[in-house]
Amino acid sequence: MQYVKLGSTGLEASRICLGCMTYGVPDRGTHEWPLDEDASRPLIRQALEAGITFFDTANVYSDGTSEEIVGRALRDFARRDEIVLATKVHGRMRPGPNGAGLSRKAIMTELDHSLTRLGTDYVDLYQIHRWDPDTPVEETMEALHDVVKAGKVRYIGASSMYAWQFSKAQYTAELRGWTRFVSMQNHYNLLYREEEREMLPLCADQGVGVLPWSPLARGRLTRDWDTTTRRSATDRFGSALYQEGDRAIVEAVARVAERRGVPRAQVALAWLLQRDPVTAPIVGASAARHIEDAVAAVELELSDEETEELERPYTPHPVAGH
Repeated sequence: MQYVKLGSTGLEASRICLGCMTYGVPDRGTHEWPLDEDASRPLIRQALEAGITFFDTANVYSDGTSEEIVGRALRDFARRDEIVLATKVHGRMRPGPNGAGLSRKAIMTELDHSLTRLGTDYVDLYQIHRWDPDTPVEETMEALHDVVKAGKVRYIGASSMYAWQFSKAQYTAELRGWTRFVSMQNHYNLLYREEEREMLPLCADQGVGVLPWSPLARGRLTRDWDTTTRRSATDRFGSALYQEGDRAIVEAVARVAERRGVPRAQVALAWLLQRDPVTAPIVGASAARHIEDAVAAVELELSDEETEELERPYTPHPVAGH
């Protein structure tokens, strides 16, 4: 495993981040396919033994049970000071007023709930899961600054939004002397490259680390186009992200993988790891081989010719994932 700085910070993280939406109590929340605790723990342990030190979850994943499972596993299998633990805030956690969003009240309340579920007194990276158009950006950024100063959060990050929104948040923090975002968790993979237009150049210019979610395009980059899985059959959000024209890219990944004699996942992840300014793709793992492929991808170097073959079929997409 390789370790790199997160953006322009001094924080060191593994080049693979284990995405923990896969772990939680099934049928809690909006996802029907997570693994329960007994099935999740061996995979979290395997990730740690492979050198993965970066773990990403969110309060909304399986109605908070992802945080609970991940927190217990990391307490049992790892030393807290050696891991980078990330979670997120924004999504609805309960009905009624103040049950979602990025108000000061929501941030303060939901962070405390997340800390309780995770069983820790701080998180290394606290991320806003989406942009909140109903809360002034000044209120959000000041609240995030305050939780950093309170010692409950080490760094703050953002997730999918437009580049102008991210720039506005960063400028607001700079203007007021508040904590700035150090990372951007965005939708980026071989099938969806719209982030290359504005967000990635902005992050590169500002020294912001990039943590792509869905780096394997919900698994589409790892299997034949018409193949379905239990997750793909019930993933309403994921089904709207990609289009029929992406089939040619999936086929290109298959060709390169076959010539290299490696699984397709390794090729798709290797491409992403070679993109600047990507720090660590957030990889979900529901089987041991998923972690094995992710770790192996760190060492796989694609040639210029292979990269061109993978990128050539791409066509512009509507903005998706915000």
